[in-house]
Amino acid sequence: MQSFTRALRSATPRVRVNSQQQQVRALATAVESKPESLKTFSIYRWNPDKPAEKPYMQTYKIDMNKCGPMVLDAILKIKNELDPTLTFRRSCREGICGSCAMNIDGVNTLACLKRIEKDQKDIKIYPLPHMYVIKDLVPDMTQFYKQYKSIQPYLQAPIPADGREHLQSKEDRLKLDGMYECILCACCSTSCPSYWWNQDQYLGPAVLMQAYRWVADSRDTQKAKRLEMLANPFSLYRCHTITDNLVTPLFARTQTCPKGLNPAKAIAALKQEMASA
Repeated sequence: MQSFTRALRSATPRVRVNSQQQQVRALATAVESKPESLKTFSIYRWNPDKPAEKPYMQTYKIDMNKCGPMVLDAILKIKNELDPTLTFRRSCREGICGSCAMNIDGVNTLACLKRIEKDQKDIKIYPLPHMYVIKDLVPDMTQFYKQYKSIQPYLQAPIPADGREHLQSKEDRLKLDGMYECILCACCSTSCPSYWWNQDQYLGPAVLMQAYRWVADSRDTQKAKRLEMLANPFSLYRCHTITDNLVTPLFARTQTCPKGLNPAKAIAALKQEMASA
């Protein structure tokens, strides 16, 4: 009797594994039996190793029955299965790192958060606009990060006498919500006309929002110094809140933020601080 029980117990995991394998096979068969659901992706290509060749758009067709739901899934499938020369940035795949920022169907966003629409329209993918391109979908972020570094984005305050951390009230902590979450993807800055025209001097929405994040931090003791660094005609005041008959671009740049942040609100608050300084 005991030997029969042991044999039954040892056989149970095998039965479970076999059942799982059968389910996987059935799912794979179901996917393969579906008719192809092709989606066309038109992607910007440029190779610096071939400077004589102008940039061009290259098309790829993907069976959406065999692809994940996000644009980044399709780009990865293209690189892994169709064209290993396609170059782009990506890392977390969760909307945290900001690496896969690009222009998809005319809107700056993150490829890992952009869902592939279930329609017959082609998806057009470009690098972030008005940036030097290193290759294909990879923009040169050197100037953007240089500007971010220029605002000294770190807490500046003497160490407390007791050697402990800098304390902050809940109310003061709440003032930082909507700013500290920025992932520096540059989606907002590269959709800003003023940033296109004055990228060498105007800091742009993303960096200005981070500048205000430190101005608004009650623990920081260098508020006056931070405001003084912005006291010139270009760093902050190239933001003209340009409008047309349809939309206010500052609001549009708020809409394009993949984290749902509001750089326009931060820029307005920063200008108020400058006026009262």
